[in-house]
Amino acid sequence: MSKYLGLDKNGQEQEYTLADFKGTRTVLYFYPKDNTSGCTQEACDFRDNVNRLTTKVLLIGVSPDSIKSHKSFQEKHNLNFILLSDPEHKLAEEYKVWKEKSMYGRKYMGIERSTFVLAPDGSVEKEWRKVKVKGHVDEVLKYLEA
Repeated sequence: MSKYLGLDKNGQEQEYTLADFKGTRTVLYFYPKDNTSGCTQEACDFRDNVNRLTTKVLLIGVSPDSIKSHKSFQEKHNLNFILLSDPEHKLAEEYKVWKEKSMYGRKYMGIERSTFVLAPDGSVEKEWRKVKVKGHVDEVLKYLEA
């Protein structure tokens, strides 16, 4: 089972495996890069709604950024949920969100912004791919409250 270095909601460095989250309904969201406009907006939307979310689920953000980058991102925006570092894209590949992307005609590999609700047994209960940031957290909440 793969291990991932991450920060807990209090900014403490910790090693995690997905098995650590079994038994708990989990929102696992993948984002491209710390401290970019869309990713910051999405993280802050999750942060601002974490109290509504955490009564129902555990919230985890994942990107290829380093722990050092995550720590800065978490502190700068007062993020109150787990951030996992996936520099080798293992988790991103497992969830098929490591994709070829294109910007200004240049092709490159990167994270396709995606969110997954995992059932307590670890299976995918619901997924959103090619997420648009605006209104996304509300969609997730609406699904969880249904």
